[in-house]
Amino acid sequence: MSRQAFEAAYVHTHRAGLFPERIEKAFALFASCTLCPRRCRVNRLNGELGTCRAGCLPEVSSYSPHFGEERPLVGLHGSGTIFLTHCNLRCSFCQNYSLSHLGEGREVSFERMARMMMELQDLGCHNINFVTPTHYVPQILKALPEAIDLGLRVPLVYNSSGYDSVAALKLLDGIFDIYMPDFKFARSGPAEEYCQAADYPEVARSAITEMHRQVGDLVLDERGIARRGLLVRHLVLPEGLAGTDEVVRFLAAEISPNTYVNIMDQYFPCGDIAPRSPLGRRITGEEFEEALDKARTAGLTRLDNREKHRLVSY
Repeated sequence: MSRQAFEAAYVHTHRAGLFPERIEKAFALFASCTLCPRRCRVNRLNGELGTCRAGCLPEVSSYSPHFGEERPLVGLHGSGTIFLTHCNLRCSFCQNYSLSHLGEGREVSFERMARMMMELQDLGCHNINFVTPTHYVPQILKALPEAIDLGLRVPLVYNSSGYDSVAALKLLDGIFDIYMPDFKFARSGPAEEYCQAADYPEVARSAITEMHRQVGDLVLDERGIARRGLLVRHLVLPEGLAGTDEVVRFLAAEISPNTYVNIMDQYFPCGDIAPRSPLGRRITGEEFEEALDKARTAGLTRLDNREKHRLVSY
């Protein structure tokens, strides 16, 4: 895709006058919150808090150009990440535990969020990357029209845990150009033990299917920078707890063998993981290589090839 041919999906949606209806429908979900698969039924409009602990205003921990993301997002000038506070999945091993569980961050106005997007674009970032956006879908929609009016034009990245409802994702059709979900667990047992979300595998499959329906396989411009499409992350866990073999088979057979996938090696014990837990150690080099082999055997043809961390053997 050439740079001249690209127009962010949200620009067209804004021009068509579709934002007011989307915003209204999204905030209506807050009255008895069913925004995510937790379906807590709290009234976030009146300040009640559910599992995610998020309120009615967006909360941001930090925002800046980020160079640790996948190569198609980082490009030359970085991915413009906005780290949102709290999380609806709340994995016990979260590597951003202070944000997701402890609520590190502060409330910002919709106008301030719009200006954050513009500041990141003005710094040369190739995209605006919302990290853990699931519980803030209405707020993101509310902030976007002002950002567009200010001149926002780069792609938006939806960087989620994969624990997203299809109904909420449909409100984002024509808004996000790039979806970057995790596929954390293929089996309900570990998902329940470490996230209290036994339905995670089913939810993630449905969510990723909807994301791919909206944006298709990842498309890069002539510089190798992502413009539109799906990018899936999968964190390899010790003792095969993530179900890597099932994850990669699903992506290759049910989504597309051309799905861009980052098989991630950087798991380390943190958060609320006890030393004697199966997750109380890093993965070995052998476990990681086995995961890569499974992905290739399943038929996946686009694996992220960033230099991986040095792994400790046990």
